[in-house]
Amino acid sequence: MLVVPPPEAIEAMAAPQGLEESLEAYVLRLARAKGQAVANLGIEGTILACDTLSEVDGTALGKPVDRDDARRMLTLLSGRVHRVLTGVWICRQQRASAADGPSQRPLEAVEESLLKMDPFEGSLLEWYLDSGMWQGKAGACGFQDERLPLRLVSGSGSNVVGLPLERVRAMLDDLDQRPT
Repeated sequence: MLVVPPPEAIEAMAAPQGLEESLEAYVLRLARAKGQAVANLGIEGTILACDTLSEVDGTALGKPVDRDDARRMLTLLSGRVHRVLTGVWICRQQRASAADGPSQRPLEAVEESLLKMDPFEGSLLEWYLDSGMWQGKAGACGFQDERLPLRLVSGSGSNVVGLPLERVRAMLDDLDQRPT
């Protein structure tokens, strides 16, 4: 297995969510851009790309830019249920030429999970912000982070950490059924 991250610029250069674009369409567009960037490198094999965002009351929460942004997001999530959406893009590419493109039509899906964050304030919030665990995480929090008052209401726990294993497995099974 070869792990090839997409160029860092892909996510930074992506257009922001459009006014008429659903969060589902947006997160899928981001995953697609990452996957196509790797496919365009001429990599052979199965290419998997994902992008995950949190959402509360229609507001998308990406990765916080700094501690103040993390505090804002965590305060918004405190005591509430929120959605975590992951866009998944998978293709099999058998030709090494980037100009040829993927050898099979990519599969795309969006997985949704619901999380509930108990009230999160005071010394626990300050400890979490000091820990830096919020960095690089959609919504400034990680389901797997210690002491975080966050619980799964519905959906996949693996989706919440950015790789919906059940969905990916089903998509890989679908790819296996396709003629080459």
